[in-house]
Amino acid sequence: MYNLLRGLSQYLKWQEVKTDSMVFRMHNIFTTVLLLTCSVIITATQYVGNPISCIVGKDLPNNVVNTFCWITSTFTMPDAFNRQVGVEVAHPGVSNDFGDVGARKYYTYYQWVCFVLFFQAMFCYLPHWLWNIWEGGLASTLVMGLNHGLDNEDTISKKKNTLMDYLVTHIKRHKMYVYRYFVCEVLCVINIFVQLYLMNRFFDGEFMSYGLRVLQFSDTPQEERVDPMVYVFPRVTKCIFHKYGASGTIQTHDSLCILPLNIVNEKTYIFIWFWFIILSVFLVCLMIYRASLIFMPSVRPYVLKYSGRLLSIEVCSNISKKLDLGDWWLLYILQSNMDSLVYRDLLEELTKKVGNHMSQPVNQ
Repeated sequence: MYNLLRGLSQYLKWQEVKTDSMVFRMHNIFTTVLLLTCSVIITATQYVGNPISCIVGKDLPNNVVNTFCWITSTFTMPDAFNRQVGVEVAHPGVSNDFGDVGARKYYTYYQWVCFVLFFQAMFCYLPHWLWNIWEGGLASTLVMGLNHGLDNEDTISKKKNTLMDYLVTHIKRHKMYVYRYFVCEVLCVINIFVQLYLMNRFFDGEFMSYGLRVLQFSDTPQEERVDPMVYVFPRVTKCIFHKYGASGTIQTHDSLCILPLNIVNEKTYIFIWFWFIILSVFLVCLMIYRASLIFMPSVRPYVLKYSGRLLSIEVCSNISKKLDLGDWWLLYILQSNMDSLVYRDLLEELTKKVGNHMSQPVNQ
C-alpha cells in the first residue's frame, strides 16, 4: 500500500512557478489526491479484512454465500435502528421483516465506492489539466529565473528589459488568458456542487445531512440515539439466499452479514463531507472575489498593493489604470513568482514605459 500511496505524493510537489490560487490547488490537487487515496485504501481489501462475512448454516459453503450477498446487496430494517440492541434486536437495523419486503432498506453502494471515488478524483483534476493546456507555460517563460533574484545585476537588467518589451508589445492581448483561468475556477465550483448532489443521490438522500447528524449525535440523549454512521454504513446486515433442496423445493436461508469495510467507508465519507463543505465555502468566496476584480476595476490596485508589500499604492493605481484585466492579471501572476525587489523595479519602470505608449488609460 505504501508503494501505491507514494506515487500520489508526486502531485503534492512544490511548484516553482504558480499560475493559480491556493483554493484552485486545494480543489484540483489536494482533493484529487485525497479521493484517490481513499479509493486505493478501500480497494486494497487485503489490508482491512474481507469486505463481507456472512453467518450461514452448515449446509451452505461460506464463500458462496459471501459472494452472493456481496454482488446482490444486503439490507436492514430501518425501524429496527430505534430499538434497544441486545433486548429487542441483535444489532442496529437487524430484525425480522415478517414478510414485509417493502420495508427493507437495501445497500448496493459499497460495490461501487472505489470506482465512484476514482471518477470523482478525475473530475476534480479536470480543471487543473485544462488550465495547464490553456496556460501553455507562459508564466514560466516570462519569469526567466527572476523568482530567485540571485543573478548579477546585468543579467537581471537584461531579463527585466526583455520582460517589459514583451508586456508593452502584447498589451491588451491577454484577455483570453485570464478568462480561461476564470472558466477553470468556475468549473471547480460546478464540479464540487454537482458531486455533492450526486453523492447525496448515491446514498439515497442521506449524504447532505450526514456530517451534521454525526455532530449532533453526541448531544442526543442515550435512549434516543441512532448513530448516523451506522445507519448510512451499517456494519451488520441481512441477506436472503435461496437454493434447491434434495427434493427440488426452494429453501430460504436468512444470513447475518458483517461488513467490516463499512468501518473504513464511514470514516472516509465523514472526512469527505467536511472537506467538501469547507471547499464549497472557499470556492463561493473565491467567485465573489473574482467578480469584484472583473466588475470593480478600482479594487485591482489594492489587490496588487497587498500582494506585493514593497509597492506603493500610487504605482499600483497608475499601472492598473493603464492596463486591461488580462494584462493586470498577468502582472499579478508575475508578482507571486518573482523576487519582490526585482518586481518592484519592474513595475515602476513598466508604468513609465506603458505611459509613453498609451495616450489614455484603459479601464476594464
